[in-house]
Amino acid sequence: MKFQKITPNFSVRDVKESVRFYRDVLGFAFGMAVRDGTNNMENQISDEYDYAYAMMRKDEIYVMFIESDSFEQDIPALEGVPQGASVLFYIDVENIDEVYDSIGKRAEIVKELETTWYGMREFHIRDCNGYILGFAEKA
Repeated sequence: MKFQKITPNFSVRDVKESVRFYRDVLGFAFGMAVRDGTNNMENQISDEYDYAYAMMRKDEIYVMFIESDSFEQDIPALEGVPQGASVLFYIDVENIDEVYDSIGKRAEIVKELETTWYGMREFHIRDCNGYILGFAEKA
């Protein structure tokens, strides 16, 4: 038995807002979206529609966003669970100082760049939905 990969699927208030944050702040590329009330995959987001789902990618990292009502319909056990859950998404990067300089100006830093006792240089931000993302590189 082999596990292939893990792709976080974030419950979000607004899929378009999440796409903009991950594109404009973190440099992710848009992959696809599903317009609210349809099952059709679209290769672009339009300001005139609401969306239930989107997928994005940066290098080997994939993320998915699902509008919270759709999330609760798909997985009833998540009904009423607050967004920004008690999980940290830890992303290994190259050139941590460059990443910090780029992201730090456009996102809420919740933990400044530092070298840890376990040999990593890392910092943490809060995304537009309250999720904490950590960025790290071996010191």
